[in-house]
Amino acid sequence: MPNILITGGAGFIGSSLADRLVQDPNNYIVIADSLLTGDMAKLPDPRHKNWKFVKCDVNQYPDIAALMCACRFDFVFHYAAVVGVQRTLSYPVMVLNDIQGIKNVLELSKNTGVQRVFYASSSEVYGESVSYPQDEIGTPLNSRLPYAVVKNVGESFCRSYHQEYGLDFTIFRFFNTYGPKQSPDFVVARFIEAALADQAITIHGDGSQSRTFCYIDDHIEATTRAFYEQHFVNAVVNIGNDTETSVLQLAQTIIDVCGSKSPVIHIPPRKEGEMSRRVPQIDRMRSLLLQQAHIPLSEGISRIVKALRDAK
Repeated sequence: MPNILITGGAGFIGSSLADRLVQDPNNYIVIADSLLTGDMAKLPDPRHKNWKFVKCDVNQYPDIAALMCACRFDFVFHYAAVVGVQRTLSYPVMVLNDIQGIKNVLELSKNTGVQRVFYASSSEVYGESVSYPQDEIGTPLNSRLPYAVVKNVGESFCRSYHQEYGLDFTIFRFFNTYGPKQSPDFVVARFIEAALADQAITIHGDGSQSRTFCYIDDHIEATTRAFYEQHFVNAVVNIGNDTETSVLQLAQTIIDVCGSKSPVIHIPPRKEGEMSRRVPQIDRMRSLLLQQAHIPLSEGISRIVKALRDAK
């Protein structure tokens, strides 16, 4: 029975990963989270007995050292991070503190016999690209925002620990993932919340900036196949969709799916952190999905809306 640690496991993506991994009774999952942005309500069904939660701040060495030395994990998914556009822009020093957590996790992984670390990086590392789609090998990493810098530093730490100590890694660069557990700090969840209440949907700028949106089921399918089948060891994989959607199109799709009367209101563009385009090269991810098509945006939004209505 492999012991698996998920840091940041009470967050949207971490908890969704835990939900999938606990389905396999051969796994034992420890979910660690400081609850800065995590939520206990997102943890797996308690009827599964092969997991436990530990409140733990990975940036504090005594916290994470006590856990990792006691449990002797086989695999670590390091997903803990300060997230959310406004939060990362407003508290850059708190974001930079996450570098310590990366160092703590890798040093303890090296010292306690962890076989492989899965590191959650971000599309933010690409910054404002000069070419598209953004691929794992050739596209320069040129963002100077603290959040992107931290993710880039984390990638360098993973490579360095492999080079010097033989610690295996896989880096996932996440592009906008959305799903039922996502908090309203993020654009899809925020727009859906407004649309269901027939409230105004606010867009920074004219809404022409484009993103790609990956439904959580596709995301988890790809990352868990990389884990179970040992794909992309010591490599980087973009995790996302390659269908571009403008923010204005996103708002209209959500309004249509929700049957909403929400108006769209444009407000001034953000001073920083707003890239005009973001679209990944996803050949590697497609190989993990065995070439199956991504869940369309309208269908993903419909699933979220149904889950919210069923919960009432």
